[in-house]
Amino acid sequence: GNDVSARDWQRDADKAGSVPQWSFSKSFDKYAPLGPCLVAAHVLGDADSLSLKTSVNGEVRQLSNTSDLCFGVRKLVSFCSQGQTLEKGSLIMTGTPGGVGLFMKPPVFLKDGDEVSVEISGIGRLANCMRFE
Repeated sequence: GNDVSARDWQRDADKAGSVPQWSFSKSFDKYAPLGPCLVAAHVLGDADSLSLKTSVNGEVRQLSNTSDLCFGVRKLVSFCSQGQTLEKGSLIMTGTPGGVGLFMKPPVFLKDGDEVSVEISGIGRLANCMRFE
């Protein structure tokens, strides 16, 4: 999935209040688009060695691997399943690798019309055109 954040709702005290709203800022309608498909674990194979790539308008911004996660996939699934039932089709969003525009020098933010493409080896590519109202 594409981990989309409304930075103004994370950091602007007029919107977010005195405490940054990391969860709320990722929960707006049409955020976290998913696709192109869900793949069963037995079909995917080793989830701890999948390449991850994010591009904006064709420029690679993030290039990483699931082996770089702070916690392995099995550990993440085990931890999450302690407090909730994970059914077939359940998703766990793990965040994003380095390369986030906010932390670039100078910071870079998505603009209306930008195409964001996220790709995971063995699963496929999802591209979204950003539209701001």
